[in-house]
Amino acid sequence: MAEADDDQQTVPKVITCLSSLLQRVAESNDKRRLFQSQKMSVFLGLTRPTISITTYLHRIFKHANCSPCCFVIAYVYLDRFMQMHPSLPFNSFNVHRLLITSVLVSAQFMDDICYINAYYAKVGSISTEEMNILEVDFLFGLGVQLNVKPDTFRTYFCFLQREMRLQTPPPLQDLAEPYQNVNNGRPLKIHCCFNEDESTHQQQLAV
Repeated sequence: MAEADDDQQTVPKVITCLSSLLQRVAESNDKRRLFQSQKMSVFLGLTRPTISITTYLHRIFKHANCSPCCFVIAYVYLDRFMQMHPSLPFNSFNVHRLLITSVLVSAQFMDDICYINAYYAKVGSISTEEMNILEVDFLFGLGVQLNVKPDTFRTYFCFLQREMRLQTPPPLQDLAEPYQNVNNGRPLKIHCCFNEDESTHQQQLAV
């Protein structure tokens, strides 16, 4: 995955905000060097890609032509996947493969028209064979739980909207506060302990 000078185009703020959030968490986990002891996974790369998470996500948006809501759904899927596999830290060695796969699965589930895996593989700078393997592993890792309730979508979207309103990125300890002490050496997560029980959504948003 090499850095590419893609033509700039208008990118929805929710996508820029999502990429910023993921970049902060991945970089924080990189500093803890968690990749040295993390669980082996098909998503784990041998080297850190030279392309930034922001540029990579913008490239996916530009070429995949999927709806902006697919990126929110992809965020929900990423959250579910990481919560179901807590021994897999989220860092720069796996985030790119997780991103292209989550967007692929989201677009196939949500959009009426979607590109085939070979096209997404080209966008993601991986082989079609690897893209197929990643998709299967991601789907089974989710337990094929792809339905997203409207309230769940709203919860994640509102969280990203709150991120958009911030003039400066929140301190990492604020991002991690709901579930860990930033000084205890444990990895930061991409989620804020969202519970998909509809009865708890309003309480979560009020925090």
